[in-house]
Amino acid sequence: MSATPHPPHDVVVVGAGPVGATFALALRDSDLAVTVLDARSAATSARGERSLGLSHGARLVLERVGVWGDVARVADAVTAIQRIDVSQAEGFGLASLSAREHSLPALGYVVSYRALQDALDRALARSAIDVRYDARVTSVRGTRAYAAAMSATAQDALLSRLVVVADGGGTAVEGITRHRRDYAQCALTAKVWCRTAHDGVAYERFTAAGPAALLPEQDHYGLVWTETPERVRSLLDAPDVEFIAALKARFAPRRTDFVAVRDRKSFPLSMEFASTVTATRCAVIGNAAQALHPVAAQGLNLGLRDAYTLARCLLDTPRSAIGTPDMLARYARSRRLDRAAGIAFTHGVLSIFGSDAAWLRWPRGVALAALDAVAPARRAFTRSMLFGLR
Repeated sequence: MSATPHPPHDVVVVGAGPVGATFALALRDSDLAVTVLDARSAATSARGERSLGLSHGARLVLERVGVWGDVARVADAVTAIQRIDVSQAEGFGLASLSAREHSLPALGYVVSYRALQDALDRALARSAIDVRYDARVTSVRGTRAYAAAMSATAQDALLSRLVVVADGGGTAVEGITRHRRDYAQCALTAKVWCRTAHDGVAYERFTAAGPAALLPEQDHYGLVWTETPERVRSLLDAPDVEFIAALKARFAPRRTDFVAVRDRKSFPLSMEFASTVTATRCAVIGNAAQALHPVAAQGLNLGLRDAYTLARCLLDTPRSAIGTPDMLARYARSRRLDRAAGIAFTHGVLSIFGSDAAWLRWPRGVALAALDAVAPARRAFTRSMLFGLR
């Protein structure tokens, strides 16, 4: 009986967005045969421009793969978050989280998506990693010996010891089921200017309609405002003066000196997560593993931790054992607590702080006041948000 042939690739990565590219770059100094497949055309940069909320822990990951310096050198691409002001409307309780308490340069950063993606694309181009554009993978299936990534355009599937799916845009992975929760809400995003400088202070405001956040960005704030679809439509159409008045009411008394608004947009809110992060010869990371509500900006940070942890797991694994059940089980165990906590925290915050039940206002206020008053609890909470749970 002839032996099963070795697949031509060690690792195939589906998706060269921030999470997939970070994972691939974490392997670039190894001798592994890594191929990245991305649906973008080779001449296409980032898909549009938006702002990303990155924790200090995410910055450390990007430094380790050699791209943070390139991002930070782009003018106006990075704004540091020095302090986060957390409060609830129609109730007492306030917590303040600061970088100084943790001896960090910042708690997090608001980063240009385009600047980050361009830096990752340049780093991939400089590396020996095989990056193939115009490659839309439709499905992945695994066997005991290899995994096959099927593309809509290529005649033959790519065979690999392991396929890592980092693109949440529709690749079907055999053995992994995705669950979806529709929040029946929309997020309204905009740029808003204030009379005085933001000084690196972000605001997280919890209301009965949902959370609203102000993230310092260049000379203005990036606004993410959760509301019902009907309310969002009315806010999108409202004259600037009416919109600013509504915004003042939402954030009063924490911040009220808004003077201008631009670029109002909206999108529906949902949560989607995979039943498991591994299948036969396959792992899912980033949005392919969990796409979260933007409250507390946990989604991308969780995905970057997925990417770096999986890369370290591969580097500690003999080539012949890559993609085996033991290796994949070890990775899944390493991500179980952090992933479960991120999903539960995001959904729990929406359930507890997004309720208009009057009886919840007092315990919510007590929780915020205790978080602010008890330094060890505050530090532990902040570190879990910045670096995840292990």
